Amino acid sequence: MANRLWLPATLALAIAACGDPNNNGNESGKISTPDKGAAEVLQSTAATPQALSIDYEKFTLPNGLRVIVHEDRKAPIVSVGVWYHVGSKDEKPGRTGFAHLFEHLMFNGSENYDDEYFKPFEQAGATGMNGTTWLDRTNYFETVPSNALDMALWMESDRMGHLLGVITQEKLDEQRGVVQNEKRQGENQPYGKVMGKMQQAIFPAGHPYSWETIGSMEDLNAASLEDVHEWFKTYYGAANTVLVLAGDIDVATAKEKVSKYFGDIPAGPPLAKKDSWIAKRDQSTRESMFDRVAQSRIYKAWNTPNIGHADAGAIDLAASILGDGKNSRLYKRLVYQDQIATSVYVSEYEFELASMIQVVADAKPGVDLATVEAAIDEELQKFLAEGPSSEELARVNMTDYAATARALEQVGGWSGKGVILARGELYLDNPNGYLEAMAHRQQLTQAQVQSAAQRWLSSGDHVIEVHPFPEYKTAASGADRSKLPALGDFPSVPFPDIQTAEMPNGLKIVLAERHSVPVVNMELQFDAGYAADQGARLGTSSYTMSMLKEGTKHLSALEISAREEILGATIGTSADLDTSSVSLNALTSNLDASIELFADVLLNPAFADEEIERKRSRWIAGIQQEKTKPVQMALRNLPPLLYGEGHAYSIPFTGSGTEESIATLTRGDLMNYHQTWLRPDNATLIVAGDITMPQLQEKLQQHFADWTAPQSAKPMKNLAQVALPEKASVYLIDKPGSEQSIIIGGLLAPSEKIPERETLHMMNDILGGTFTARINMNLREDKHWAYGAYSFLTGAKGQQPLLVYAPVQTDKTSESLAELQKELRAYIGSNPAKADELQKLKDKRINELPGRFETINAVAGALSSLVTYERPLDYMDSYAEQVRGIDLERVRKLAKQTIKPEQFVWVIVGDKEKIAEKIAQLEIGTISELNVDGHPIAGGS
Repeated sequence: MANRLWLPATLALAIAACGDPNNNGNESGKISTPDKGAAEVLQSTAATPQALSIDYEKFTLPNGLRVIVHEDRKAPIVSVGVWYHVGSKDEKPGRTGFAHLFEHLMFNGSENYDDEYFKPFEQAGATGMNGTTWLDRTNYFETVPSNALDMALWMESDRMGHLLGVITQEKLDEQRGVVQNEKRQGENQPYGKVMGKMQQAIFPAGHPYSWETIGSMEDLNAASLEDVHEWFKTYYGAANTVLVLAGDIDVATAKEKVSKYFGDIPAGPPLAKKDSWIAKRDQSTRESMFDRVAQSRIYKAWNTPNIGHADAGAIDLAASILGDGKNSRLYKRLVYQDQIATSVYVSEYEFELASMIQVVADAKPGVDLATVEAAIDEELQKFLAEGPSSEELARVNMTDYAATARALEQVGGWSGKGVILARGELYLDNPNGYLEAMAHRQQLTQAQVQSAAQRWLSSGDHVIEVHPFPEYKTAASGADRSKLPALGDFPSVPFPDIQTAEMPNGLKIVLAERHSVPVVNMELQFDAGYAADQGARLGTSSYTMSMLKEGTKHLSALEISAREEILGATIGTSADLDTSSVSLNALTSNLDASIELFADVLLNPAFADEEIERKRSRWIAGIQQEKTKPVQMALRNLPPLLYGEGHAYSIPFTGSGTEESIATLTRGDLMNYHQTWLRPDNATLIVAGDITMPQLQEKLQQHFADWTAPQSAKPMKNLAQVALPEKASVYLIDKPGSEQSIIIGGLLAPSEKIPERETLHMMNDILGGTFTARINMNLREDKHWAYGAYSFLTGAKGQQPLLVYAPVQTDKTSESLAELQKELRAYIGSNPAKADELQKLKDKRINELPGRFETINAVAGALSSLVTYERPLDYMDSYAEQVRGIDLERVRKLAKQTIKPEQFVWVIVGDKEKIAEKIAQLEIGTISELNVDGHPIAGGS
């Protein structure tokens, strides 16, 4: 559906570089609403889906704790979810941020376990573990091996019923600092301050949704220990909580264990609850703001009905038809037809008291926002006047159904069965409420959707325009200030058995059968990637792969997208550093038609000049956006500094290329890449899911029989060994007004292909690869200078970068860099890896195996990694033994061989005026200044 968002206020930090900087595609073909005949043709290719539901049993303890149990024995794991019916809506003006602050406090120990909450779970091999807060709820969740269930319930019940004794002023001050750094980190992102302004504008003063969940700096500073204690006593009782257990458990066991651990926890006081407060607006309002962004953006939002309202489903469908995917009305009009925007989408935020629909569009450089807004308004008025077509309803309903069906494979995590049951119980008093709501949406008529849209989207919008800061310059001073002038002028389930085969054309096949859900996942992986750009224009790999879905010799981009949606299939094209891939995720019932479409996309790309040009300006705009994002700035500029000229990896690790290379890219470049690299004898087809090898080979023979390898030899990439620099160096990228500095240090480490790969990763994880690793404990938990700080290995067939990453508050930049240097030096010197640190990681790696490969996508992802890095396909069979055999002395020795603090290359993105002088005083190495393109600035530092 239309970007129906359930975003947590606390998200795990992830750094990823994707090939297409715009994250959406282009289309070709005539813009029109399909007629009835076209709709019938499309719908006839898809089978009628079966109704979805989750079996469960529910009971309530005498203290009011509601417990839902779902039995799923496919893996020896249990998902534990604790959902407190309290969020930022329960706060009061002047006391905002309490719900989110308390989420952090509840991760910092309880009366009977006063230590970091993650430690016992890491040792037990927990997966999918986190906590989130939003407007209506706070939830904690983890998936543990069955044998660790008692530990998980003990921990969850201890912080529910035995917490206040350890909430001290010291812990309050510590987590207040962490939350404030999280707020700074969010607001430092492009467009990061918009949501707070939108909530304040669209809901009336005093409405519980009129402030952000993370709260204001002033309110967080004002929170007293007494305030926090009272908040917990009021809202975290058993009667205000839902506990969901899903997986390897039955209701009898659940009753016994839950009663044992939770039965003595007080119910809490009775709470008054509002059913709804939609606050429908009649007048349009608007505001403008400036940010350090590359493109102007418009946000247009309406208050809409709350969860459970009679119109909620119809509004959800309307939002999807207007702005979900490339076949949505707004995308076709703004991006494809008029080419006045580089992206547009509609997000629906569903809440308990009210919901909100938001249209977001990025104007194409050089296009005024007023032109974009006029097109949005025109398409909206057409929709209100005409309503949706039957084909549009069929597409969005199948997309919704397919996404939900796939979510039912997993018991926990961010979106599995446990989450669906918990949300249904918490908000709808019915664990299957969300699945029933989806079934209801599938039956809505065109007239019902049109009528609801007319009621809620015809008036009352609020518009926020975000514009780039003007580029101001100052002139050299020409005044004589020694005297007044004269008067005159002046931003563990066993890994599946692996089957292999090879087709006559040289295509290798790797298959893992998994029949738990009627889904097949395929990835056709080519030895190519960004590294194949060597000797060609940078960005060629990513651009070519992104163009595969922009039309074939038989279908336009719009027709490809429409067939995916009606089949419930997803075709993806991508490139990373070492590989390029074309993937398919398909329902078994529609597999033949899905593979036919998959083959057409791979084998018959049109590479039409019109589509290449349509994408070019949007792609360049994406590169310009990368240059405004601190992390992407560093990832663009660090690799060339590490690898030097002539190496295949001496390229921006975002894979997007440069403005100059993309501006000159031709159809011939794309065709040459397709013919040179996307060949069967340079590929492996990785398949996981509901299919056998004979069935798979039959379908491949049917659809890929004419795919043959050229006579020329397979291409090679220069992955030669690169020597480390003789001494450390520091490069500054100036970001004036930045509220944080991004510190990224890089050093070349051994290839991901080495036999000691697991030892290498253990070595890194002790230093900075996990939440409880040394670097994060130092800069986040001890110093409170960063929301999170880590080290990680990026993965590569050749030498891979070891990166140290820390986004820190500006006034602690040099101090943070000094602490990072101290940690690196100590790790290979006075404070090497310890036995307990290594054992903790071993336990985590081994104990998380039962839940690691629960889903088809997880199995396929592991297979893909084995193929990429040329590991034996039975690698996972001996994985536990490999981990158990890792030796502490070998970890220490590998650390000394790999980590060279005096030879790191540091890239720091921040406000140069505030940080440069103190960094120079550290005397780490030569300091140079780069612009956002990685070019030296003469005399910069």
